[in-house]
Amino acid sequence: MAQVSAADVARLAGVSGQTVSRVANGSPRVDPVTRARVESAMAALGYRPNRTARALRTGRTGTIGVVVRTLASVGNTRMLEAVTSAASAREHAVLVVTLSEADDRTAADAAFGALNDHGVDGAVVLNEATPTIHDAADPGFPVVAVDAATSERFTAISSDHAGGAALATAHLLSLGHAAVHHVAGPRGAFAADERERGWRAALADAGIAAPAPLRGDWTAATARRLGEALAADPAVTAVFAANDQTALGVLHAAHALGRDDLGVVGFDDVVDAADYWPPLTTVAQRFDELGAAAVDLLLARLDGRAVAARTVVPTRLVVRESARPVR
Repeated sequence: MAQVSAADVARLAGVSGQTVSRVANGSPRVDPVTRARVESAMAALGYRPNRTARALRTGRTGTIGVVVRTLASVGNTRMLEAVTSAASAREHAVLVVTLSEADDRTAADAAFGALNDHGVDGAVVLNEATPTIHDAADPGFPVVAVDAATSERFTAISSDHAGGAALATAHLLSLGHAAVHHVAGPRGAFAADERERGWRAALADAGIAAPAPLRGDWTAATARRLGEALAADPAVTAVFAANDQTALGVLHAAHALGRDDLGVVGFDDVVDAADYWPPLTTVAQRFDELGAAAVDLLLARLDGRAVAARTVVPTRLVVRESARPVR
């Protein structure tokens, strides 16, 4: 079977070869109706752009990098899934590098060195890996950082962690709890710091002094140990957990100590959150939207288009049974 060419697509779609090229390269300079017609012709003919030819023509490889510290956390894996799905939809390949257990500077040099060796066009850096950008990324290398403070070095995007945490805390207070305790994420992690900030803000708005937070590491095992200390205190009636795995650990500790009256809210809305016992009230992140936006921002930078220094994606509270009213 002869290979399908861009000219074949152009004839079927009734457009010029240049328009087919623009659609294949993700250019914004094509109106939506024409783009849809060209994409339909591509699908009908089974056309796949020649990456090698495109790289020679545009100076871009059509590959983006993703830097992540670990894939052990649910948030990181869901974010990676969202980014790779969005990149694939834009006809871009993805190269994933994880940071080693070495010190940050060594790990960062190795990660960005691998991206440079493979000639990626730019990178999306996820969550806890974002501090490495300041250490190793070339200032001219296009980067979109997910969950990072605004910087001149890169484009930042994040969920509304603080707003979501405030919603979670306010919801527990509305159920009659006199205070809400917090099992936090790792100190210095952007998402953890923002969620703690939102928790403190909601308590301050209600005129309630924030109890000392307990510091976790996103895992259920650590949270279970911390949750035992909270559940052992009958004055503690509500807990906002930094993520759903943390909430799971707190619920496990509460059940083991017979504290089935403890109100608990998590953050992320993992796939199994509705199947926790009790079903978990949590703050849902829009991972698909976050991943698509991160890829769009990176490709916009690669096209030389202006983008906002920071983008914030809304979160929402999903109410289930774990946010029990005070007894």
